[in-house]
Amino acid sequence: MATKCGKCGPGYPTPLEAMKGPREEIVYLPCIYRNTGIEAPDYLATVDVDPKSPQYSQVIHRLPMPYLKDELHHSGWNTCSSCFGDSTKSRNKLMLPSFISSRVYVVDVGSDPRAPKLHKVIEPSEFLNKCNLGNLHTSHCLASGEVMISALGDAQGNAKGGFVLLDGETFEVKGTWEKPGSEAPMGYDFWYQPRHNVMVSTEWAAPNVFKDGFNPAHVEAGLYGSSINVWDWQRREIIQTLQMKDGLIPLEVRFLHDPAATQGFVGCALSSSIQRFYKNEGGTWSVEKVIQVPSKKVKGWLLPEMPGLITDILVSLDDRFLYFSNWLHGDIRQYDISNPQKPRLAGQIFLGGSIVKGGPVQVLEDQELKCQPEPLVVKGKRVPGGPQMIQLSLDGKRLYVTSSLYSAWDKQFYPDLIREGSVMLQIDVDTANGGLKLNPNFLVDFGKEPLGPALAHELRYPGGDCSSDIWI
Repeated sequence: MATKCGKCGPGYPTPLEAMKGPREEIVYLPCIYRNTGIEAPDYLATVDVDPKSPQYSQVIHRLPMPYLKDELHHSGWNTCSSCFGDSTKSRNKLMLPSFISSRVYVVDVGSDPRAPKLHKVIEPSEFLNKCNLGNLHTSHCLASGEVMISALGDAQGNAKGGFVLLDGETFEVKGTWEKPGSEAPMGYDFWYQPRHNVMVSTEWAAPNVFKDGFNPAHVEAGLYGSSINVWDWQRREIIQTLQMKDGLIPLEVRFLHDPAATQGFVGCALSSSIQRFYKNEGGTWSVEKVIQVPSKKVKGWLLPEMPGLITDILVSLDDRFLYFSNWLHGDIRQYDISNPQKPRLAGQIFLGGSIVKGGPVQVLEDQELKCQPEPLVVKGKRVPGGPQMIQLSLDGKRLYVTSSLYSAWDKQFYPDLIREGSVMLQIDVDTANGGLKLNPNFLVDFGKEPLGPALAHELRYPGGDCSSDIWI
């Protein structure tokens, strides 16, 4: 289950071949206790997503980490489809960087995929001493067999957008990926495409700025990112910084999956826009806004206007649909990107959020909705929070959703998440005509975890998925 082609190495030869892969049976996702008041370590949950299983939509295994308050966040693989063709490699280790402690856990998911175990702990001192980098975020496997992880800060929590390299076999810290002195002003996510000798990275803010919560004054002070950085993949240095119009806090970045494509999308959280980046006729890179989610004028909230807050985006493996979540407004949207310059809304579904009827927020003016959406109730449970992390099945027909963004911001914007824990939901996708429909039989309630309500974050399938695999 950990690899799909024993003779060919990990992953699939092409994105379209990946779409023919087997249906997902289990999902891994980190669960966080930091900022919840529960003195327990974060853990990796394994969830059964096989409808034929008697344990369907249940947590079947929990792997606790050995330390407290790591803030597990995103995850990646020791190897992926970028190494397809190398029969010596196997997708059997899950990389778990810690957003706050800067520790990295290497988890063995190959020995028993349904019961992962800890393989190695890489202490934060390794990254701070060898790279002067911390607050680790995105992990990608490289065709070289190495693992690369993005960082947001230096040892003091100041902004520093660099990348650490790990040996893909021993997981020893080798140093920084970027040329010395070539780090970005800020960091967050990244996506590389060697065929075009390019990597694109995004910017959140200095860890010292966001770690304790969101302060609107920091936006006015220009402390949040508004650019994406274009890197020369071979020279390992920035060649362009693209300043975006209406592009505040660019978070998740996705190239189209076709390795011949020279374009992709980035979701800008605070400005609630989707920006398309692309290689222009002159051979350099440009960016343009292609989707704008209007803010809503509200009463009873932190600010007089509420942005959608786009926090996660995905592109289907056939490059036909773009998905994103509006964590504050509470909806997930599906866009047809057959013409990437003019995305067309194809599906939308509300899964809670801050503007539901009966809540503390009153919407005074709304450019899109005629009335506030109803609260979401699944299997008798009123769902707290809003949709956040999303993951699409290989065939594109199922979208999985969790509701925790980051514990300090959860606590600020959705205190009910802290009290009740987050959820995992599943959406059925119409891939022919477009459309999203809730699966009423699927609910993982992390409010009922043995040690108390937990915050569940990013989702990964053992066989790879559309946000961890890169084809070259």
